[in-house]
Amino acid sequence: MFDVTPPTRFAVPGRIAVDGQATAVWQTATIAEIRPETARASTFRLAVPAWAGHLPGQHLLLRLTAEDGYVAQRHYSIASAPDDDSGHIELTLDHVADGEVSGWFHTVAQVGDTVEVRGPVSGFFAWPGDRPALLLGAGSGVVPLMSMVRHHRARGLDVPLRLLVSARSPEELIYAREFGAETTPVFTRSATAGVSVGRMAAAHVAPLLADPPPGGWEAYVCGSNGFAEHASRLLVAAGQPVHRIRIERFG
Repeated sequence: MFDVTPPTRFAVPGRIAVDGQATAVWQTATIAEIRPETARASTFRLAVPAWAGHLPGQHLLLRLTAEDGYVAQRHYSIASAPDDDSGHIELTLDHVADGEVSGWFHTVAQVGDTVEVRGPVSGFFAWPGDRPALLLGAGSGVVPLMSMVRHHRARGLDVPLRLLVSARSPEELIYAREFGAETTPVFTRSATAGVSVGRMAAAHVAPLLADPPPGGWEAYVCGSNGFAEHASRLLVAAGQPVHRIRIERFG
């Protein structure tokens, strides 16, 4: 219900411009690095020399073609900030049971292998860094939100940004080593001693809405269908305007 038709060109104030015509072309991407994040998730750094640029929160379309001609395509959020001038982008993929594409990445792919990518896609969930951002994610739903966090840090932005991220346990928290004071983790199954366990609740969201920054928050929610519905209800109950909640969901 929040979907809109994005413009053909997006811009991050100060530098990044994304050419809509270039995003329609399939490009060959080479796996330059594979970096484990958790037991089930890894980051794949792709060299894409002609990448058109992206906004934090956007995703791309990835295509694999088998030797017999079978083609599989999936949409994946971009994990890296747009401030990397090296011609690389990063994707962080969960190993999904019976997943054709994620299974290939986690069990077959090696540095030097190539895939095809096209994008970036969708401007609705993008955050250009010009307004306070309240980010709520669960599991691999943190991936596009991490692009926003990294952009915020890379630019040294003063605009407020907060991240609430849910995971089953500390061991399953993607990007755990990178989070700082802007992030509040919520663990639903197990946690270290002294840390409460349970679903993301009003106690996590309400204080941020009770003392919002000037102009209020733009809220970004990413996760499973169930999490997206739950988190959106928490935001609305705490006073966040519905028209200022952007949702990206999967599953």
